[in-house]
Order: sequence, then structure tokens, then C-alpha cells
Amino acid sequence: MKNIVNIILIIIFVLFSLLFVEETYVDTKSSTPTKMHEKDYVNKYCTGKIEYILPDKTRIDCLTDEYAIEYDYAKKWAESIGQSLYYAKKTGKKPAVAIIISKASDRKYIQRIEAIEQGITIFEILADNYSE
Repeated sequence: MKNIVNIILIIIFVLFSLLFVEETYVDTKSSTPTKMHEKDYVNKYCTGKIEYILPDKTRIDCLTDEYAIEYDYAKKWAESIGQSLYYAKKTGKKPAVAIIISKASDRKYIQRIEAIEQGITIFEILADNYSE
């Protein structure tokens, strides 16, 4: 009888303690906080054709009536310039980059693009996790 009482008390304790446990969810695929991918920003901000495919099978992130736009996080600024210029040449559109800024210090990459002076239009996008 004593054992049954102990088991019942343990069950009551466990059930009672569960009432005060806060549920947390962990992303088991990643050890870092999730962030939006470049394609998420394309889907959110592109007002033209998304993933326009050129004859050579390269893909323009966003093709509008005026621009061939490459979306990239700021640290990939140099890569975005090359892609934008190539896409503009192939489509007859103006080159543009949509640079995703995650923190204030990322603006140095915008200055680097401006220093190139190749007529590239820059669209600045503040990341959802932007921090000063």
C-alpha cells in the first residue's frame, strides 16, 4: 500500500510540475537562429518576373521593365555587381542590386558598390533581423 501511495504522489508531482514548464521549440536543423534567405526577400520585394531564366540557364533574381536586379546579402556585394552587370547586358535592362543589410556596419558594402561607378542602381533592404 505504501508503494502505491508513493507512485501516486510521484505521478501527481510530475503532472503538477508539467503545468509550470514553459514549452520551447528548437530548430534541430540549425544551431543558429533562423534568418530569411535571399529568395525570401526576392519574393517579398520583387515587382517583376522572379527567377527569369536566360538562354544560358543563368537566373535573374528579379527582372522588371527597367531593371535586372540581383538580390544578395551585403557581404556578397562584389558578386552581386558582376551578376547584375551581366544580366543587364543580356537583357538590355539597367543593372541593379538589392542589398540586404543585417547590421549598420554592412553599409560599408554599399559604399564599395557606389565607388565602382558603373551606373548600378542600389536598393537597400533592411533584414528582418536588422540590428544597429
